[in-house]
Amino acid sequence: MDHHRLFGSGPFFVLDRITLAHATYRGADSDLVHSSAYGQWGPVMVEFVQQDSAGASPFREMFGEGETGLHHIALFEDDLEGAVARFADRGHTEAFRGTMEDGFQFVFIDTVASLGHMVELYRPVSALVGFYDMVADAAAGWDGSDPVRVLEG
Repeated sequence: MDHHRLFGSGPFFVLDRITLAHATYRGADSDLVHSSAYGQWGPVMVEFVQQDSAGASPFREMFGEGETGLHHIALFEDDLEGAVARFADRGHTEAFRGTMEDGFQFVFIDTVASLGHMVELYRPVSALVGFYDMVADAAAGWDGSDPVRVLEG
């Protein structure tokens, strides 16, 4: 809530205990479970992530339990694999790849040494674009009430 109080961001839509159909972290299978709160800050969607599972992950790689900071920025890429290859050509490796139950994939690229954070890549599929639009629409004209809204599923 500090971000909301300091900057007026929100409202935040929370998805608890997000599980993945399949995931790899640094080339090994991963059982990452996390919760995320998504809100709008001007023209930018912000995501606050909490890792709910134990073990190594792209989040724990940068921040220990209880630590906070900027982890990643996200980019829509029509050609996900082409974008991953472009980053690889510039020396940036794939740190994590996750597949949701519906088949949606996202990739974290390790750009920490050059940018100070990771880059998340995903295709602009209609469900995700619709979610971005829903969050932005909720923020437009928002009066500050009900700043945290828990979503199902």
